[in-house]
Amino acid sequence: MDLEFSPAEKAFRDEVRSFLSDHLPRQIADKVDAGKELTKEETLQWQAILHARGWAAPNWPVDYGGPGWDAVQRHIFAEECALHSAPRLPAFGLNMLGPVLLKFGTEDQRRAILPRILDGTDWWCQGYSEPGAGSDLASLKTRAIRDGGDYVVNGQKTWTTLGQHANKIFCLVRTSTEGKPQEGISFLLVDLDTPGVEMRPIRLIDGGHEVNEVFFTDARVPVENLVGEENQGWTIAKYLLTHERTNIAGVGFSARDLARFRKLSGQLRRDGRSIADNPVYSARAAEIEAELEALRITNLRMLANARDGAAEGAQSSLLKLKGTQIRQALQELYRSALGPHAAPEPDDLSDNERVVPAESARAAPVYFNHRKLSIFGGSNEIQRNIVAKELFRE
Repeated sequence: MDLEFSPAEKAFRDEVRSFLSDHLPRQIADKVDAGKELTKEETLQWQAILHARGWAAPNWPVDYGGPGWDAVQRHIFAEECALHSAPRLPAFGLNMLGPVLLKFGTEDQRRAILPRILDGTDWWCQGYSEPGAGSDLASLKTRAIRDGGDYVVNGQKTWTTLGQHANKIFCLVRTSTEGKPQEGISFLLVDLDTPGVEMRPIRLIDGGHEVNEVFFTDARVPVENLVGEENQGWTIAKYLLTHERTNIAGVGFSARDLARFRKLSGQLRRDGRSIADNPVYSARAAEIEAELEALRITNLRMLANARDGAAEGAQSSLLKLKGTQIRQALQELYRSALGPHAAPEPDDLSDNERVVPAESARAAPVYFNHRKLSIFGGSNEIQRNIVAKELFRE
């Protein structure tokens, strides 16, 4: 698809490829490729490498430490990182809170917070979902009541991704019960060391510890930690989720996984022939490839529109919806092709006892982990409603 890019964009892609080949630590790429969870130290090691190049925050302007890239450059960078098995950096600070502060924060907040996100001093997590407020986020009940120079926060957040690594959390809190539910929500920054804040782990179906729940009991948060105006949080939340949903689409990750499946299908045999020669598997792989190419073209078209100044709106929901469906379909194809060897295997098996060592080891945990993609960032059912409301209304 080189014809889609200008000569300058092709040169930029070559620059990114060269940088990744020279600077991405092999042991980190191998771990990502195997579907293993990185330690906090490994993630921050990669962030430091990117920060030294000025590439840690692709969607930040130069004045605040970003590279000042346009939408197409950001897409190229993300796609090449995925294809090279580079780890994703902590998105909550770099890709979510950063853009929020740039648009809604005060200059004092930007100067105090953004450098600490860039250099990894602060690791932020997200406090949106609650036990009774997931896709119906406007029904959240965590309260923040003004008391002098503080807000007193009480409530609970759940599905707090990588909160065990974080020292900060940005939260949606209810500051008013007047009017529509969306009108009484504010956006608040909280230090996780604040008395009255407790985090507990949630164990996932794959056995991993990726998410948490957070409890607030009379936690006092300074009023200056409010971002934007009081009760403006719903507007900020929608802006932030636009960035999250676009990132979830993961076109580059799907392209990498499709290439992995092509390689795997030539190694596996069933009924005397390779999976690659099985018409059922080859047809399904071709179908997914066509859907992925259509998604990629759609993504590029939206990026071109964004470069020309058009707003993303519901289009990010469309990317999230189709992108997560493709990523899940690829993992289902993996699991089916591996058959019984996709089941978790004992750790003491030797490589000689595994059919395809690397793929067998990663198949189950990656498949289970990808089940979340159609839920977080706003469930796919909600995304369909957004697309219908925004794109098909008269």
